[in-house]
Amino acid sequence: MARGEQAWLRTLSGAPGDSGLMGLKTIAVALSSRRVSYLISLFDQSSAELVALLDGHSITGYRTAATSALAADMLAKLGALSVAVIGSGFEAQNHLRAIAAVRTVDAVRVFSPRPQSRARFISELSDLGLAISAEDSAEAAVREATLVICAARSRDESPTLLGEWLAPGSSVVSIGSTLPEQREVDPETMRRADLIVADELREVLDETGDALAARRDGIDLDSKTVSLSDLVSGRAPGRQDDQQVLLYKSVGGAIQDLAVAAMCVARAREAGLGATLPVKITPVAK
Repeated sequence: MARGEQAWLRTLSGAPGDSGLMGLKTIAVALSSRRVSYLISLFDQSSAELVALLDGHSITGYRTAATSALAADMLAKLGALSVAVIGSGFEAQNHLRAIAAVRTVDAVRVFSPRPQSRARFISELSDLGLAISAEDSAEAAVREATLVICAARSRDESPTLLGEWLAPGSSVVSIGSTLPEQREVDPETMRRADLIVADELREVLDETGDALAARRDGIDLDSKTVSLSDLVSGRAPGRQDDQQVLLYKSVGGAIQDLAVAAMCVARAREAGLGATLPVKITPVAK
């Protein structure tokens, strides 16, 4: 993580254990304009040759939503879901699409600060055929929801979800707090969670603003937090009863981005898509 006065640059790198492509995702943020650029670079493990450069924005959005849908499917109560969405942008839309692909959704309530954004969310997801309503507050959207998707942070980094709003038995997906200065859910949400599932265990517990705030409030997170990989493999149990409140927190992992990016490269080659760089970046012998 490199920080300037009005910008920061984050890199996530990884190398698959097989012969797949290794690489990194670079996230550049201009704080003054609130603009973000994502770039994924892929390299051949045997030759160190640069194989591809990809727009990381779309890959991040789809990968994040797919991983959240996996976690939500395992944590949410059985049966049709009543979904609350806090946020109305690219990530929020992708998350609802992903959830609807794996579970039956009988109602959706969306909140974001601007009425026109809520209206656009409903319009752009009309093809799903879901009953989506706009709410004037996050609390109104969350009350009685069985699944809450947090996909937006406030401009002043105050939490957008308060734990007191959560109904017994609800599940929460939180993707927005990935750095110490970022906030999305309040300490009460972390306290009420009977189980917290993290895609990257130590990063979630030690480097997210939500977890750090909860620790300052004396909440023991370590004893009730497990990794997503342990949940999926069965090494850690999921929901134990219909009254538990469960929380999935995501910061994103390089290996997930690289797996999706490598798949995109393979499909692009099959379809004859993409542009060849006008220059070749040749690896140097050590």
